Amino acid sequence: MIRFPFARCPVIRPRFFPLSFHSGFQNPSSLARMASSLATKTAEPIGSQDGASKKGPTAIVMLNMGGPSNLDEVGPFLQRLFADGDIIPLGYFQNSLGKFIAKRRTPAVREHYKEIGGGSPILHWTEYQGKEICKILDETSPQSAPHVPFVAFRYAPPLTEEMLKELKESKIKRAVAFSQYPQWSCSTSGASLNELRKQLLEMNMEQDVEWSVLDRWSLQEGLLDAFAENIQKTLETYPKEERDNAVIIFSAHSLPMSQVSKGDPYVNEIAATTYGVMQKLGFKNRFINSWQSKVGPIPWMSPSTEDVIQQLGKQGHKNMILVPVAFTSDHIETLKELEDYIEDAKSKGIMGVKRAPSINDNPIAIRGMADLVKLHLETNTAHSRQFTQRCPGCTNESCQKRIEFFQRF
Repeated sequence: MIRFPFARCPVIRPRFFPLSFHSGFQNPSSLARMASSLATKTAEPIGSQDGASKKGPTAIVMLNMGGPSNLDEVGPFLQRLFADGDIIPLGYFQNSLGKFIAKRRTPAVREHYKEIGGGSPILHWTEYQGKEICKILDETSPQSAPHVPFVAFRYAPPLTEEMLKELKESKIKRAVAFSQYPQWSCSTSGASLNELRKQLLEMNMEQDVEWSVLDRWSLQEGLLDAFAENIQKTLETYPKEERDNAVIIFSAHSLPMSQVSKGDPYVNEIAATTYGVMQKLGFKNRFINSWQSKVGPIPWMSPSTEDVIQQLGKQGHKNMILVPVAFTSDHIETLKELEDYIEDAKSKGIMGVKRAPSINDNPIAIRGMADLVKLHLETNTAHSRQFTQRCPGCTNESCQKRIEFFQRF
């Protein structure tokens, strides 16, 4: 069983002169020619005005944890993961212990990736979503077009620095950092934005691009509708008389309790998404939040998804739907870990546990993401209000530096 976490448009104004002082304007035909000339200039295509009357092109940068696309990337992926104290805090021994754990775990994790086809599909789905979002935006938000998708992963290619090299070569001057973690956590969204800031400074690119941040979107309507649709489709696979008795388990990657105790909003935002989805479903089924992918001996959020399944089974429940509520695409935690839970449940006689599909290519969710970006661009929003709120118990100075850095734009 795998166990690791996770310029405003210028307005052309005609110059007005007193007609009695300009002989040319006393002639009606001259006036007509003047009006025609002004109309022609006003209707000049946006793109022919040296880009001054439009805000594009715009880069849409999809930020995510990422995953190894092939078996050779597994080792480096784990090394980067365990070296990052934002996501797996190991304290003073972060570098040495992180390398040791990564090396020890690589052979087993390689086997897990073999079982799901030799690599994670997260890059495929993230690229697909980015392209589809940009297609929609080109139609619905022409003033910021063209929209160009980029992917920046934290622990696997394409890494943040690789994305920035492509962005620099493209000469695009405006970018939206779009977190693909709908619910904010300092260990996920925060870590990706910390890395973006770090690489912008190291590559001397902090003045090259105007950035804004879409940092959280736990209650976006398209996201909620897509989850509800996927759950409803799964419910319909049960006999009609059993559907209302199926328990819906919203499973999210866990978080160390030390992080939760500092005031990380992740747990609350997961709960908000869960409640929003159940509202869409009319609260017809019982539901619960659970947590997966803990690592190491330190306390993490509970109850674990595995334990919830077992305990509900003991209470007599046989039908349960696992919903990957914190993920926008399939990867090892859905394709391997959740499937392992289902197989383990079957071995104990709990036969009705199923997994709702992940977002992946769901058109409702993708349209929702595009609507979210469109609103973000139209309102000229730099980031959410909550973005500037550090956790009350935060001791990580990178968080304050991140806030100060992105507030500049």
